[in-house]
Amino acid sequence: MSRDIDPQLLARLTASRTSRRRFLGGSAAAAAALTLGSSFLAACGSNSSTSSSTTQDTGPASGTLRISNWPLYMADGYVAAFQTATGITVDYKEDFNDNEQWFAKVKEPLSRKQDIGADLVVPTQFMAARLMQLKWLNEISEAGVPNRKNLRPDLLNSTMDPGRKYTAPYMTGMVGLAYNRKATGRDIRTINDLWDPAFKGRVSMLSDTQDGLGMVMLSQGSSIEDPTTEGVQKAVALIKEQNDKGQIRRFTGNDYGDDLSNGNVVIAQAYSGDVVQLQADNPDLQFVIPESGGTWFIDTQVIPYTTQNQKAAEAWINYLYDRANYAKLVASVKYVPVLSDMTDELNKVDPKAAANPLINPPQSDLDKLKSWKAPLSDEQTQEFNSAYAAVTGG
Repeated sequence: MSRDIDPQLLARLTASRTSRRRFLGGSAAAAAALTLGSSFLAACGSNSSTSSSTTQDTGPASGTLRISNWPLYMADGYVAAFQTATGITVDYKEDFNDNEQWFAKVKEPLSRKQDIGADLVVPTQFMAARLMQLKWLNEISEAGVPNRKNLRPDLLNSTMDPGRKYTAPYMTGMVGLAYNRKATGRDIRTINDLWDPAFKGRVSMLSDTQDGLGMVMLSQGSSIEDPTTEGVQKAVALIKEQNDKGQIRRFTGNDYGDDLSNGNVVIAQAYSGDVVQLQADNPDLQFVIPESGGTWFIDTQVIPYTTQNQKAAEAWINYLYDRANYAKLVASVKYVPVLSDMTDELNKVDPKAAANPLINPPQSDLDKLKSWKAPLSDEQTQEFNSAYAAVTGG
């Protein structure tokens, strides 16, 4: 019999994951964002992307760097180590709690090219793509970030930002299936396993549109890198059919952990970073990428065009992209590295993290993961969210 999850751990997971996932589908924030529409994008997209940095143009980076990041997304002592190594003072804030809420707060000052109190921010990739469209980001120079070459090739060669000139990946995570091996009595491998009558009423799916639909679409041969109305509708129809049959217990944010631990759910769509921590409480829990594929989420570092210290922001990214430095961050936050060839450095810091396929996945797993097109158009966002929300009740 599985033990109940520790309330403090669950609270940490909830704060961490909820703060990092985009609130699509039925969320009020996403609904509000949709009211912006293409007219807002067109009105604001004409602003210049010229840097407003107040630091000197020559010499090493100096002064103060203001960073706005998610809660629980930094290693103890990491900021202090950067300050010691560079002489740059860091004003580090954990005040980025939701992509859409942040955008609602800063869109007006950014549209007027006014300071937003941060020189470097860590939005999820879909939001970074929106900022790129609006021309509200400074380019990250090659000279300032020579360690950019250490990025994983799949991230460096992004179709959204080729060469990562405006976005610097921070952490990635896998979206797949978590299951209780003791409860299922067998290994789970495919999306069709979700629909096994033996698991009726004990399956949960993610309410986030992209995370919920992505792996189902891939199982049906539909693309998420170039999604179509037909592909989305096909996936929604299957999920609706199974939901109407009572196969799905509920649609969740990241709050599937307690259901998995107490046995109410035996298979859940899940985030890899959550499962790493949940396994410490319940070793019967497993995580698998469906044979037909799973999806990535990617959090990125960007430099707003209102930055007051471009060179210090680039120095931070370059420091983080040193494999030895980055290994310390990965060992703490336990997400998938954005840098390639991290095994040796992770072994020096945390051999268990280096050996954990949820933190340091083998290439065979990486090859099965796809990313949604970024950004989707406003019309696609509204259409896809509305279609899925009609099933989830969001």
